[in-house]
Amino acid sequence: MTEVMKQRPRRVAFVGSSLPRKCGIATYTAHLCDALEALDRAAEFFQVAVTDAEPGYAYGPRVRFEIAEKEVAAYRRTADFLNINGVEVVNLQHEFGLFGGPAGSHVLALVRDLRMPVITTMHTILNSPDAAQRKVMAELTALSDRLVVMSRRGEQYLREVYRVPSEKIDFIPHGIPDVPFVDPNFYKDKFELEGKMVMLTFGLLSPSKGIASVIEALPAILAKNPNVVYLVVGATHPHVFRREGESYRLEIERMVQDRGVEGSVVFHNRFVSHQELLEFLGAADIYITPYINEAQITSGTLAYAVGAGKAAISTPYLYAQELLDDGCGVLVPFNDPAAIADKVVELLDNEPARHAMRKRAYLRGREMIWPQVAGLYARSFERARAWHKRPAGPAGVFMTMNKRPRELPPMKLDHLRQLTDNTGIFQHAVFAVPDFSKGYTTDDNARALILAVLLEEVEDEVSSHVLDLAPRYLAFLWYAFDPISCRFRNLLSYDRKWSDGEFSEDSHARALWALGTVLGRSKHEGLRGLAGNLFDRVLRSALDATSPRAWAFSLLAIHEYLRSFTGDRNALLARETLVDRLLDIYRRASAPDWPWFEEVVSYSNGKLPHAMLLCGQWMSRPDMTEVGLRTLDWLVKLQRPDGGHFVPVSNGFCRRGGPRTRFDQQPLEAYAMVSACLEAHRLTGDARWRNEAQVAFDWFLGRNDLRKPLYDPGTGGCRDGLHPDRVNQNQGAESTLAFLLSLAEMRLSENIIQKTEVP
Repeated sequence: MTEVMKQRPRRVAFVGSSLPRKCGIATYTAHLCDALEALDRAAEFFQVAVTDAEPGYAYGPRVRFEIAEKEVAAYRRTADFLNINGVEVVNLQHEFGLFGGPAGSHVLALVRDLRMPVITTMHTILNSPDAAQRKVMAELTALSDRLVVMSRRGEQYLREVYRVPSEKIDFIPHGIPDVPFVDPNFYKDKFELEGKMVMLTFGLLSPSKGIASVIEALPAILAKNPNVVYLVVGATHPHVFRREGESYRLEIERMVQDRGVEGSVVFHNRFVSHQELLEFLGAADIYITPYINEAQITSGTLAYAVGAGKAAISTPYLYAQELLDDGCGVLVPFNDPAAIADKVVELLDNEPARHAMRKRAYLRGREMIWPQVAGLYARSFERARAWHKRPAGPAGVFMTMNKRPRELPPMKLDHLRQLTDNTGIFQHAVFAVPDFSKGYTTDDNARALILAVLLEEVEDEVSSHVLDLAPRYLAFLWYAFDPISCRFRNLLSYDRKWSDGEFSEDSHARALWALGTVLGRSKHEGLRGLAGNLFDRVLRSALDATSPRAWAFSLLAIHEYLRSFTGDRNALLARETLVDRLLDIYRRASAPDWPWFEEVVSYSNGKLPHAMLLCGQWMSRPDMTEVGLRTLDWLVKLQRPDGGHFVPVSNGFCRRGGPRTRFDQQPLEAYAMVSACLEAHRLTGDARWRNEAQVAFDWFLGRNDLRKPLYDPGTGGCRDGLHPDRVNQNQGAESTLAFLLSLAEMRLSENIIQKTEVP
């Protein structure tokens, strides 16, 4: 026995999606485990399932552990589980969209803590990754002991784009079932297709699959071959369904009717079993993959079709170029129905050529059957164990608290929903029940809109939370906007009557901040359109403000806006005007023992240094950055007496030269400190600032003067503050939003990758 063979693992864990989740990677992993078990009955192969939905899936016994996709702490817990349960090798099935965080960055929290060899199977390898994807790939490829690719082009990209050494890469083709080479007519009676020529496309449906091109080609095909039937087998992709429902399927069904080919098209709208799939494949005379772009580096559906000996017509995406060469299939241009029609007719009219193509494809597929693939994986596992260089260390569960990130509460939005009706979010609550008598405010709806947009990033997709709530909050701002004064009203009664007198500068600036956040971060085009309609008009009015906090809120708004519109001169000039004002009052008010902007420390104080930090960084003004860090450091010390827990400046404020009052303590101040300290951490990389953010956040959880939590885990709400002797039990909008915004920003800070910021 060779040294390498002595390294054959006895216990292997596979991390990725798992059946019954409707996912190609789940199917791939299940078949790989089956094949490895057949190869080595003495070894144990089990799965760790990434779960993308509530309440999850009815997993089989092979799934030993679950990961909540969007919860970064769950990835660390998974590493703990694998480290202490004798797992010898981990095979990570990698696809960016499978894991939480920007570009799937949450998975790095798992891989970093693992103490055994990691073999990563790359289902997607991008030739032109964005900044977040590149950073994830850089760390993932460095931490992995072996990298499995399913195409030679993927191997090339790893070497040239990501600088991975060749000796670290294992080429293993996509596995396929070993099926006999049979005449399609053998299966056609099962589907009542006797005497028909069958074209087939299967897989989870999405616009990228290009099915519309085949439908456009059908009239020309049927004109020459009227007995053709086109089978489209597969459910709508779950991610597409969550965003758009069945709109794509309905669109292509309407196209079928418009082209008059409804008698020749069959939609089989469900996720089919493995056996059913083989029967559908068996009945096909021609298999078509009309994907609309080149980037697809792997396709399990095409691999299955080749392995079944199908005559294949495909657009020239990368995997098809490689798999269908040497006469194993035919390539047609992207989005070219006429070319599809020509090739289909040509193959149907030339049975000897079609049969020869089938035979060549089938023979190529013998190199890809699962027993062959399992053997290659077994050798990859052996190499990884023999050459594993990762230093041994304690499992994450045994790390001291200072060496491991704290776990955060789940993002629970029950109370937020309870407070929100079709008008917007209610201002107050009596305990956890909305108080209709106090109506609504622009302040709270602006905060709620900011949260809804941040949830797009926290949830890593446009979730139902965002689609449902965000338009209501933005609609409130639209209603609150007075087009004559170009300002926002603030107080709206339950019967929808405005009750405030003069316009509030802070409310106006908070609304601007919300609009900027929509424009800078949201993927929701409807929201962006309306926000863009308002932003410029609102920005001009914001310049008239005299409140330093209004200036700070407006600067935060401009920063968010410039994420998307970096060349907007009006926004850039407004930023210069407002930050100069803030810097000027600091120079006039500050002293060595009072490095602050005003004679009083009042409310939302962290937003002032926060604005200075942002402007200093993106305007290349070290003087502003220095002021931001100095004032934030002083504010931290002011609100952490003797270096203990966080004590927010209370409603009594703190005046220069006078005593500071201790109560009442408000959640909004804790949020401002969380946000500012996280910005300082992003700017400097100094872990001290991340710790200060955690200390401020812990105030919500009970690390405070009363040692009682303000966060209500049952509702996801937050109580309204601390009195000297008790917690205010009401869970109003301001406090709940302060907590949820703090939690959202803490979760975003956990993401290994930060989104690209403004220049």
